[in-house]
Amino acid sequence: MSTLQISLAMAGGVVLAAIVAHSAWTSRRNAPKQAEPTAPAAADGSAPSEPGERQEPAFDGADLAAVGEGGDPALGGMPNLPLPEKKPGLDPLIDVIAPLALEGVASGDAALAATPTTRRVGSKPFAIEGLNDATGHWETPVAGQRYRAFQAGVQLANRTGALNDIEFSEFVMKTQGFADALNAAPDFPEMRDEVARARELDQFASDHDAQLAFVLRARAAAWSPGYVQQNAARLGFVPGVIPGRMALPATSGAGLPPVLTLAFDTQAALAEDPAQSAIREVQLSLDVAQVYRQEQPFTRLREAAASLAQAMDGVVTDQNGQPLREDAMDGIGADLEKLYDTLDGRDLSAGSVQARRLFG
Repeated sequence: MSTLQISLAMAGGVVLAAIVAHSAWTSRRNAPKQAEPTAPAAADGSAPSEPGERQEPAFDGADLAAVGEGGDPALGGMPNLPLPEKKPGLDPLIDVIAPLALEGVASGDAALAATPTTRRVGSKPFAIEGLNDATGHWETPVAGQRYRAFQAGVQLANRTGALNDIEFSEFVMKTQGFADALNAAPDFPEMRDEVARARELDQFASDHDAQLAFVLRARAAAWSPGYVQQNAARLGFVPGVIPGRMALPATSGAGLPPVLTLAFDTQAALAEDPAQSAIREVQLSLDVAQVYRQEQPFTRLREAAASLAQAMDGVVTDQNGQPLREDAMDGIGADLEKLYDTLDGRDLSAGSVQARRLFG
């Protein structure tokens, strides 16, 4: 083999090696970012940090207790939040209520047997409550208790619309059937008045229903589901029931809607090999009426979006893909404060049982 042939062969080998290296580099660059390996748990159950690893703030049980007692200094001295109500009851503000008078007392067992099997009238929640003879409190009938009066109610409006004539008539029929079974006398309000009230309440709700969503888009390499979940978990998000969903729990107690939700492609989360699934955007959402104002949900939405964008090399946009600037977010925040004041003035404060039902 001549010197020229050897030189050409060597040059070809170098070019081939460069092509292979570039291909490997490109493939690695475009591969979805993966979650970092987790270190073994420490003796106290916490995960030790690696030297130089950035630590994100998080709550443990003691922190949650501190929030409940006097606010967490790490959250800027957030004030005490109202405790969630044990169970939403009928409320004349958002329900049609029909009293049912009894000649004596009725057992909870009889009331349960007479209660309609479906707890909805059309698209609206329907409920029956009894006045407990021993405690004097209204409650959902319970076996073994005795009641000296009952009341039936149907919600005036929700996100499906206002109570209409057909739904009101169905409410009357269900309530009358219950009353007949217990030999009770119902007192129904005037249908036209209640339907008009439902329309007015529905119009107010439609004009003041705010659901915000920020989209976090990858600048370069896509993300794997595990990478998204790991970074979100560092900010306090926990996995949801549906694959591809995470939630930031409320600090005011269990059983409340989450402060924020994070969502990404469900198919990516359900893939046979999620590590190879490529996610290029996630959505952060806030349902304003469902969360107490004192939780500072919009501030936490902005902070979560900014933190994830920095950690994951993303950009925060609106749902149309337009980057959200700080002044635009300031304007949204100012509008939200006005909305909160309006809801407070209507006794439908964000996060209250009434607001959660009306805007649910």
